Amino acid sequence: MTVLRDYADRLTQPALGDPLARYDEVVAPDGTLRPAWKGLAETALGLQGRDLRRVDDDIVRFLADDGVTYSAPGRASAPWRLDAVPLVIDAASWAPLEVGLAQRAELLNAVLVDLYGEQRLLADGVVPAAAVLGHAGFARVVARPSAIDPRPLVLAATDLGRDAAGEWRVLADRAQAPSGIGYAMENRRVISRVLPELYREAGLHRMEPYLWALRSALIQSAQNETADPRVVVLSPGTHSETAYDQAFLASALGFPLVQGSDLVVRDGWVQMRVSHGRHGGRLERVDVILRRVDAAWSDPLELRGDSQLGVAGLVEAVRRGRVRVVNGLGAGVLENPALLPYLPAACEALLGEPLRLASVPTWWCGDPASLDHVLDRVLDPAEGADRLLVRSIDGPASGLAGLDPAAVRERLLDEPHRYVGQERLPLSQAPTWRATGAHAGDAEARRVSLRTFTLRYGSAYRPLVGGLANVYDGDLATSSKDVWVLKAAAADPDQGLADVLPMTAARAATGASPRTLEDLFWLGRYAERAEDMLRLVLASHTLAEDYGSQPRASGSASLEVMMQVLRRLGGEVHADRDAELRSLLLDETRAGSAAHALAGLRDASAGVRDQLSPDAWRSFGTIDRATAMLRGSAHSHQIGESAGRMLTGILSLQGVTAGMIRDAGWHMIGVGRHLERAVQLCHLLEETATVRRGIDVDRDVLNAVLVAAESSVTHRRRYRGYVRPGGVLELLLTDAENPRSMVFGMTEVAAHLAALPASTGSTRPERLVADLLASLAEVDIATLVAIGGVARPNLQVFLDVCAGQLARLAEAVVEVHLATGPPPRSLGSLALVESLEAGPA
Repeated sequence: MTVLRDYADRLTQPALGDPLARYDEVVAPDGTLRPAWKGLAETALGLQGRDLRRVDDDIVRFLADDGVTYSAPGRASAPWRLDAVPLVIDAASWAPLEVGLAQRAELLNAVLVDLYGEQRLLADGVVPAAAVLGHAGFARVVARPSAIDPRPLVLAATDLGRDAAGEWRVLADRAQAPSGIGYAMENRRVISRVLPELYREAGLHRMEPYLWALRSALIQSAQNETADPRVVVLSPGTHSETAYDQAFLASALGFPLVQGSDLVVRDGWVQMRVSHGRHGGRLERVDVILRRVDAAWSDPLELRGDSQLGVAGLVEAVRRGRVRVVNGLGAGVLENPALLPYLPAACEALLGEPLRLASVPTWWCGDPASLDHVLDRVLDPAEGADRLLVRSIDGPASGLAGLDPAAVRERLLDEPHRYVGQERLPLSQAPTWRATGAHAGDAEARRVSLRTFTLRYGSAYRPLVGGLANVYDGDLATSSKDVWVLKAAAADPDQGLADVLPMTAARAATGASPRTLEDLFWLGRYAERAEDMLRLVLASHTLAEDYGSQPRASGSASLEVMMQVLRRLGGEVHADRDAELRSLLLDETRAGSAAHALAGLRDASAGVRDQLSPDAWRSFGTIDRATAMLRGSAHSHQIGESAGRMLTGILSLQGVTAGMIRDAGWHMIGVGRHLERAVQLCHLLEETATVRRGIDVDRDVLNAVLVAAESSVTHRRRYRGYVRPGGVLELLLTDAENPRSMVFGMTEVAAHLAALPASTGSTRPERLVADLLASLAEVDIATLVAIGGVARPNLQVFLDVCAGQLARLAEAVVEVHLATGPPPRSLGSLALVESLEAGPA
């Protein structure tokens, strides 16, 4: 038997009158396949358990390679989960849903215009005023007819679920900052690769044209007659729950991904910092902001004073019509579940037509009759309390789950207008592949919901033909599904878009913000720091494998020298050598370790994800798999194996960045990389070459140094295996042809600095590099290797001077090229400080 045949055989479809009945997305009540799956039957029904097991493994690997993560509220970032079996909808079933979604978006836009404009809905009692004005999403600062945007809603999302009869019901509207398009696109990309035969056979709508439409719609949203409007994606930062989704969207659309610190309001216009430093910089006007920061946090001047995510003065710029924010500030009020019971009447009042897409039954407790209904069901189990969700109008969707009925009643009676009761839909079910657990190897029935997206494109709203499905285990969404909407005819254009509205052909500005350059600078530094530590671990582990059990051999003394280098860079945590090396590879909390550098590298890369090729994240996938192998193996040889694979990942990342356009960001990566390489070289030579330990030990140590500095092949060809301090120092310090030498690195730093916007030829970083190069040009290797007792004091002094100069250079780079002024402070904290300084009245 195949997986889907087994699923159909096990499935029991209750009578539709049963309150526990669920609509199955694949199998009809009579046991036959739904229309959407009939065309896929030949391929789909042939899938064996081993096929889906392979597909599931491929999905996990591809998502890891792309660095796809999601952070549930209050939880750490976790890998995105995608189920192998898509949610398939046929064209006939999708058509009425598409009409309903378009109408709903048009209605929500009209509601938004009215609530912040004439407020006829409130004045005529169509919508209770308390239900709107008591919602945290209602932004009073933009509630004035003179400032209302006639098209405040550009992109909306709607969460849907099927009832027992298979009818779609709206669970919630998402208008604040709708997320998920990036995840939906990634799901499609992965599923099309792991199930190519099924994907080709399906004849479904591709999603790429919708991205083109979104790009065009955002460009057309500019309010001024601008030939080349600048559009940016405003993100809360890399620690946002949907940071991947934001970065994906920015990269796919070709718009800069910015944070609040990248923008400033000057003379009533929103400007983006492009170049900076003590010598001034350039500001470029921003015309459209695709907002992924909640409205309340978007302007600390007029909204939340404690916000460090927004732009001071943004609200005033919006009021003046100087910038278009998508979606408009205040759009979050549409997410108010208290609106749901009043939308049918609002649709009649504003559009003059009945609402086509019904919502899940909802009762606003500010209405006495609705309050009585909710209280009756809460207090009487026979009334179906378990099928009723009581939640705050602007609180979490989980509502008051966990409270006893008496506590729920008390809250409802205290502030009835703050709560709604919502019917819990049974939701439809779909087969979900189970790779682990009691049902491993089976397709298990799980509840699903569907998130759809609707875009104002031209003069009308156009839903995405597809979406993002969530799979539930209990009340918790545990994975997602790709959504396939089949075409009615093979010749139908994808997304119904025969062409895309014209977009400007002008070349867009590509300058990088200060925050972007800072992340790229640290990307270069962390990448080099991780590479150097990994090479040291590999060199030390090789010595340990050869001499770890021979304490009296010269190689054992050489091993101790290399371990001392590791202790200098990463401290000491474990007395056991293998445990120590493992810790350097695995412990992200250990400053100086390879794991710590890799964590910093990942964080810096996430901040500039829109600047990097997707190939960069495959490098992290290689590193993650090597880390998992090391965690899963206690064998000593796995240390070297995993360190080598991690190094491969780092080197592939460097290959990716080498292919970047030669802009300021690429130059800043180069500054960081070569600066860090020189710093690490100083540490390495100071611990290994400043003391004489005997011919045999010095030979082994210097060979390990050459391996760690990736210069052993060049040295062997040049000196034919004869290792002496002078030759090693010449190769690593003054050889202008060796990419690992200090003089080569400083020459590269000088060239990169000269290309940066704030450089003038006489800035402090440029002067410091010039001084370093002059010092290196005057170095006499014979003087450096001269012995004074058992030490080489001249070499020690030289390395100390270089290390100090490099530290000053790093500080100067930050000051001139990366400094953006003092860190942001919330206006709320400033007010507190001022009141404390003022003292008692």
